Amino acid sequence: MARFYFHVKGDGVLITDDEGLDLPGMSEASRTALETARELLAEAVKFGKPTIPEAVVVADEGGRPLLELAIVAVLPEPLRK
Repeated sequence: MARFYFHVKGDGVLITDDEGLDLPGMSEASRTALETARELLAEAVKFGKPTIPEAVVVADEGGRPLLELAIVAVLPEPLRK
C-alpha cells in the first residue's frame, strides 16, 4: 500500500489534502481522483457556485505530483471546451 494525497487546484490556489488515502497503487489513485473530480463538479452545480475547481492533483508521500486531472475531463464530451 502507498499513501496518495488528493489536492484541489483552483483560483490560483492549491488546497492540500493533509490526510491522504492508503491505496494499492496508481490505478486506484487515478480512479479516486476521477471520483473526487465528479463529486467536486456535482457539488458546484448543486449549490450554484459561480466557479469550479480546475483540477484534482494526486501526489505521493514525498509531495511529488503524479497526476493532474482537469475537472472538465469528467464532463460528457459535448460539454467539454
